[in-house]
Amino acid sequence: MPQIDPRVDAYIEGAPEFAQPLLHHWRAQVHTACPTAEETLKWSRPHFMYAGKILSGMSAFKAHCSFGFWFDEAVDPANRKDGAMGQLGRVTTLKDLPPQRELRAMIKRAAELIDGGSKAGRMARKSEPKPPAAVPPDLAAALKANKDAKAHFASFPPSAQRDYIEWIVEAKREETRLKRLVQAVEWMAEGKRRNWKYEAC
Repeated sequence: MPQIDPRVDAYIEGAPEFAQPLLHHWRAQVHTACPTAEETLKWSRPHFMYAGKILSGMSAFKAHCSFGFWFDEAVDPANRKDGAMGQLGRVTTLKDLPPQRELRAMIKRAAELIDGGSKAGRMARKSEPKPPAAVPPDLAAALKANKDAKAHFASFPPSAQRDYIEWIVEAKREETRLKRLVQAVEWMAEGKRRNWKYEAC
C-alpha cells in the first residue's frame, strides 16, 4: 500500500483546479514506479522520500505545475527543461509530461541513483542563493502599520517572505490583491507563514 500523507491530500485539494489532475497523476506514477516511496511535505510542498532521501517533488502555482527529481538531470538529461522549479518545465496539461512509460522509467532511475549512493544532484553542487524579493509598496505600508506582522515577516527566511510577496503580486484583480494583503498581514501577525496550513505541526 502507498505511504499516503493526508497533508498531501490537503495540498492537492487547495491547488488550482487545473493543477489537481496533474498532481494526482504524478503522485500515482511515483507510487506505481516506486511502491515503497513515502509522502511528506518539505518547504511546504509535497515530496516523495525513498530510503530516507528525497526522490521527487511536486508543486502547484497559479498557472503551472512543477515536477522534478532531487538528482535532476542525472535522471534523464533529455527531458531537462529550464524555466521552472522542476526539471520538466512549466507543466499545464498532461501533454506537457513525458509518456507514462517514460515517466515511470525516470522515477525508477531516480530510485536507482539513491540505491547506488549517487552524489549527483542538488546536494552535489552549490547554487547561488536567490536575492531577497522586493517588498511591494502596499505590503510595506501594511507591515509598517502592524508591528507584530512586521517583526514576524522580518524573521522569516527569504523563501517564506517570497511566498507572501508572490501570492500578493500575482493577484489579477485589485480586489483580490487587497483581500490577500489583509489575510497575509493577519497571518504574519500570528507568526504564520504563507503555507502554514500544510506545514507539519
